[in-house]
Amino acid sequence: MQGWRRRGVFALTWLSYASYYFARKNFPVAKRTIERQLGITTAGLAVVDTGYLATYAIGQFAGGWLGDRVGSRRMIGLGMIGSAALCAAFGASSTVSLFALFFGLNGFLQATGWPGNVKAMAAWYGPKERGAVMGFWSTCFQVGPLVATALAAFLLAHAGWRWAFFGPAVWVALVGLGVLLFLREGPQKDATAQKPVVRDVRAASREALRNPVVWLLGLSYFGMKLIRYCIDFWQPYYLEKGLGYAGSTAAYASTAFQFGGIFGAIAIGYVSDRFFPGRRGAVAAVSTVALALSLALYGKVAPLGLWPNCLAMALVGFCLFGPDSLISGVAAQDLGGPLAAATVAGFINGCGSLGAIAQGALVAGVSNRYGWQAVFQTLMVLAALSSLALGAVWRMQHRLRPAPA
Repeated sequence: MQGWRRRGVFALTWLSYASYYFARKNFPVAKRTIERQLGITTAGLAVVDTGYLATYAIGQFAGGWLGDRVGSRRMIGLGMIGSAALCAAFGASSTVSLFALFFGLNGFLQATGWPGNVKAMAAWYGPKERGAVMGFWSTCFQVGPLVATALAAFLLAHAGWRWAFFGPAVWVALVGLGVLLFLREGPQKDATAQKPVVRDVRAASREALRNPVVWLLGLSYFGMKLIRYCIDFWQPYYLEKGLGYAGSTAAYASTAFQFGGIFGAIAIGYVSDRFFPGRRGAVAAVSTVALALSLALYGKVAPLGLWPNCLAMALVGFCLFGPDSLISGVAAQDLGGPLAAATVAGFINGCGSLGAIAQGALVAGVSNRYGWQAVFQTLMVLAALSSLALGAVWRMQHRLRPAPA
C-alpha cells in the first residue's frame, strides 16, 4: 500500500508541476504575434516579463515559508486554480498595463508550485534514492514546457493568440482541483498540527538557512536560472525575428531545449546517486562548465540551419537541466529534510528567480546594442560564474565528508 501511495504522489506532483507551465509558456510563444497585432514594443514585452519574474521571486520566498506550515495540498491546489484564472484574464486583455498586472499576479501564484511539490516529494522519498527519483521527477519541468509550448503554438496557429491563454487555463484549473482532492501529504501531515512539531519546523528552517552551502547554491542558481529564463522567454522570439523562422516553426524548434533537458536531468540524477553520494556539488560544478561550452557552441551553430540549431540547443538543455534539478530539488531536500524542504527549495529557487528578473533587460539591451551573438556570450560567462560557486560547494562537501574507517 505504501508503494502505491508513493507512486500516486510521484504521478500527481509530476503532473501538477508540469501543468504550471501551461499558464506561463504561452506568453513567450505569443510574444511576437502580440507585438505585431497590438503594436507593443520590445521594451514593453520585457516589462511584462520582468513584472512576472519579480513577483515570482517574492512568491518563492513566501511560498517556501508557507509550504512548510500549511502543507503542499492546499498551497498547490489553490495556487493552480488562481493561476488559471489570471492566465484567462491575460488572454482577454489588450494593453501593456493589463498584461503586466495579470502576468505579475500570476507570477506570485505560480511560485506556489516548486516549494510545494518539492516538499510533497521529500516526505515520501529518502536521501539514498533521491537523486535518481528526483532526476526522473524533474522531467516535469522539461516535459511541461515542451507540451505547453506545443499546445500554445497549435492554438496560436489555429485559433489566435487569445486561445493560447484560454485553453491552457482550463487544464491548469482542472489539475489544481485534482491536487486538492487527491494529494496525500505524507506521514508528517498529522504531526504538523501539534505545537512541538510546529516549533521543530521553525527550528529546522532556521538551521537550514544558516548553512553556507544553502547560500552558495542560491548564488549559483542566481546565474543558472537567469540563463534558463533568457532561453525560455526569448528563444522563440530570437528564432522568429533574428533568424527569420515562421512563428509556429520557431515555437516547435524551441522545444529542443526541453528535450535535451529530459535526458540531462535523468542522467545527472543517477550519476549523483551512484558515484557522488553526499557530494552533489561535484557533478553540478562539472555540468555547469559543460553548459558554458555548449552555450558558446550554440552561438556559432544557431544560424547554420534548423537541425544544427535544434541539436545544439538540445545539448544546452542537457547541460543545464541536470545541475538545475540537483540544485533546486535534490539538494534542497537533502539540506532541508521533510520539515524544511519547502523553505530551502523556496530560498534557492527565489535566489534564482531574482537573477531571472534581469532576463528581459539583459536580452533586450544586449541584443539591440551588440547583437544576438553577444547574448549567448553573456550567458556563457554567467554559466562559468555559477560553476565557481558550485566549485566552492564541492570543496566544502569534500572537506566535511567523513574520513574512511
